[in-house]
Amino acid sequence: MDREIKATQPVMPEMEKYIDEIRSIWDTKILTNNGEKTDKLKKMLADYTRCRNLDLFVNGHTALMIGIQAMELEGEVITSPFTFVSTTNAIVQSGLTPVFGDIDESYNLSPESIEQLVTDKTCAIVTPHIFGIPCDVERIEQIAGKYGLKVIYDGAQAFGTKIKGKSISGFGDITMFSLHAIKVFNSIEGGILFYQEEGLHKKLEQYRNFGITYGELESDVDLVGMNGKMNEFQAAMGIVNLPGLDEEIRKRKRLAELYCECLKDSPGNQAYPYREDIDYNYAYFPVKVTEEYGMTRDELWMKLKEKGIGTRKLYDKLTCDFRCYKDRGYVRQTGYADQVKKMALDLPMYGGLNEDKVTYICEVLKMLSQ
Repeated sequence: MDREIKATQPVMPEMEKYIDEIRSIWDTKILTNNGEKTDKLKKMLADYTRCRNLDLFVNGHTALMIGIQAMELEGEVITSPFTFVSTTNAIVQSGLTPVFGDIDESYNLSPESIEQLVTDKTCAIVTPHIFGIPCDVERIEQIAGKYGLKVIYDGAQAFGTKIKGKSISGFGDITMFSLHAIKVFNSIEGGILFYQEEGLHKKLEQYRNFGITYGELESDVDLVGMNGKMNEFQAAMGIVNLPGLDEEIRKRKRLAELYCECLKDSPGNQAYPYREDIDYNYAYFPVKVTEEYGMTRDELWMKLKEKGIGTRKLYDKLTCDFRCYKDRGYVRQTGYADQVKKMALDLPMYGGLNEDKVTYICEVLKMLSQ
């Protein structure tokens, strides 16, 4: 292979399709504030997921923070430390105290860890579907029901994933999705909140528009909001990308199957054991680099880099260990997460990656282990 293999690559539509979609913006002169493009994208997303209650935001982090604040929570939130820092930031920025649970073999927050950490101060569970792999939503929501907790899923990486044919957007009180450029489905930047309680819509609209309430004679500000609206150019990218999502997932699934087949006899490279009752979006392809491999994950990452193969060490530092959080005295139960952070390596995964390159990556992995 004479060209660098990137770790990830954005999904982009044909340029002409995007230009055709944005052309009408010059007619309407509406660039933001719930224009025709955001309205069109909302309807398309509702049809795709079969979930009717949703709102669009400028990015996933803003959406998650607004979703948490709209629930009017107080106290402690049980969460996973094995995630992008946005999850923890949104909790803390909302005035809540994170309690860091452990993860299980799915890389997600362990239900057993959740139940061990519940106290009379616990108000919610806020946790990601990491790598697009869903949490054990059934057990988590049983625990939430038992203790009267809200459940907010950070589904930043999970759009398009289904459990037993049901969109992952239909679980929990709220589920957030990021539409960032490198997600399986993107709108350049963007975020979605799906929610169960239809009455949340008005509050979410206020939060994303500075907290303003509009009246016939005068307007007022009822809550401390922000500018979190998706603009029309973002929505247009979502509109032209959504029809191609299933094909993108199909391509990724084939690559994941090829990885699994090639690595099944490769000691020290543990691929995730995909389940038949889940339709994954294959946003990432994580492996665990164990002692059997003969070198550490960090050493392998460097060797692959030298050979022009881009990989990512996700997540080599738990969020509770970042400088801004590590000295705050937060409760943590992170024994297995502390092990996995040293092992997890994300191999290249995107629809534009061809099968020959996946085969080559696997050959290199096998060769380096000898």
